Amino acid sequence: MTKTFATSLRPASGLMGLAVLVLIEAALVICWSAGFIGIRFANDHAPIFLILLWRSLVSGVVLLPFALTVGPRLRWKDVLPQVLFGALAMAFYLGAFAFAISLGVPTGLVALITDMLPLMVAVLSWPMLGQLLTGRQWVGSFVGLAGVLIASGWSVRIVDVPLWAYGLPILGTLSLAVAMLLQKRSAAGAMPIHQSLCIQCLSAAAIFSVFAWQEGGVVPILEAGFVGGILWLVFVATIGAWSLYYLALRRSSPAQVTAVLYLSPPVVMIWAWIMFDEPLTWAMACGMAVSLAGIVIVARSPKPAAMKKRVDEALAQSA
Repeated sequence: MTKTFATSLRPASGLMGLAVLVLIEAALVICWSAGFIGIRFANDHAPIFLILLWRSLVSGVVLLPFALTVGPRLRWKDVLPQVLFGALAMAFYLGAFAFAISLGVPTGLVALITDMLPLMVAVLSWPMLGQLLTGRQWVGSFVGLAGVLIASGWSVRIVDVPLWAYGLPILGTLSLAVAMLLQKRSAAGAMPIHQSLCIQCLSAAAIFSVFAWQEGGVVPILEAGFVGGILWLVFVATIGAWSLYYLALRRSSPAQVTAVLYLSPPVVMIWAWIMFDEPLTWAMACGMAVSLAGIVIVARSPKPAAMKKRVDEALAQSA
């Protein structure tokens, strides 16, 4: 669906084209950030795994008619790998960062940690794609890690949260990086985004249903806060964010789109501060700036010609 929609829109030229691109990228940052805010908002009205279950299930059901009628015919040999990708990229990634937010880890800090995905992709490209890290990439990785430690160190002092909860978004982001690189190596990775996203959402919903049942049940809560939160997560943070992402990729370069998404953590931090009175300190802002500098160093590091295209695509998918 998203590729079909994006293909129907040709990039405009001149000032009008630039203005449209800026609007698309601004909307993309807002929708991408909305996922963290939506989880934080909905968690005030329902248990976290019930939210993730219905976010994934409704997203998958909405996309299902398009997945069945638009694009190539679905075959089991392509569907089964997507189930694995859904477990890693949807269930474990979303579950880890959402659970961290529910435990009280500041929403902006969770967004900052998950924005370290390009660094994890660069590190994992060596064992999984045969891409050795350059000296510049190692420097960027350590700079990015230092920024997270600066921001999270302050947060640990001012927020009463179990220390292990800060490791959840790290593990979730690592899982997403592994899923991305596995998908790049798999022939099933060429499946159109609306089909792969549908399968991954439905497979994640099956996994979340087990945790939601253990948490208290799978029946949705028919209250305005829960229903509104789910609709926000489905249409703004899932379908809206991914549609804008692929539309932006059609009108701009992967490097620029990835760089634009680096604006998501500060947007989340300010948004969470306004809506939920979460901490917003100079130490967190400085840590965020240091981390983003490290990510930029890694993203702009030269890569061997034989692997350049594959790693660039993986970094683009990390947005």
